[in-house]
Amino acid sequence: MAIEVLVVLLAGIGAGVVTGLIGASAVVIVTPVLVTVLGYDPYTAIGISLATDVFASSVSAATYWRNGNVRLRNGLAIAVTAVLAAVAGSWLSGDVDPTALGGLSGLVILLMGVSFTRKSLDERLASFRENTDLSSVREHKTVASVLSGAFIGTMTGVFGAGGGVMILIILTFVLEYEVHTAVGTSVLIMVFTALSGGASHFVVESSVPFATLAVSGFGGVAGAFLASRYANLVSEERLSTLIGVAFIGLGGFVVVQQLSP
Repeated sequence: MAIEVLVVLLAGIGAGVVTGLIGASAVVIVTPVLVTVLGYDPYTAIGISLATDVFASSVSAATYWRNGNVRLRNGLAIAVTAVLAAVAGSWLSGDVDPTALGGLSGLVILLMGVSFTRKSLDERLASFRENTDLSSVREHKTVASVLSGAFIGTMTGVFGAGGGVMILIILTFVLEYEVHTAVGTSVLIMVFTALSGGASHFVVESSVPFATLAVSGFGGVAGAFLASRYANLVSEERLSTLIGVAFIGLGGFVVVQQLSP
């Protein structure tokens, strides 16, 4: 029992650190640890992951808010649509085979890792803006925001990813937010998407593991608090590389575990 509590706590801290540093979802840490190490059902693990997202994102968002780096008004369409879609996605994931759900979660983590190691966020944004004409999309920002929110919310409900990184990309590319403001706003939106997705998960399951939620949530708060304070001490390029390598290893491990007989 003590070992299980320690594992859940460390997973929560790791998730909080990732959320506080780059706005990534707790799914990249909490879900694979609970499933592969502790033997949790993937659907339950995703619900716990989303709950951890709520705690970690709330702490991170508060830090950005105090520094004036949250601007929700223009991102409201994304937030509302994502919340509604997260509920639908949670119901859909209840009908997905647990092995497939775990394997797909691992694949998402693996692809995120490859993305981080290839190019930092600033470099990726600069390159995209230089080589892509988004004028037609920006002329219909509301429609683009609604469609993006629907996609992000569905991913949140099905895979347990709060969607922070995806929201960040939409805010930067489509709504032309500065990166720092985009991170703060995306983390705040993730609070609501993760809350709706997590609540829907446990409504479907009807059994809430309160003890695990409390331990993971506490770890998420601690990790996010420390990470948000010290995030600026590490260059974004190096941070992207380190997290990318970790994601590749973790994602590959989860995929192999789910595919093995």
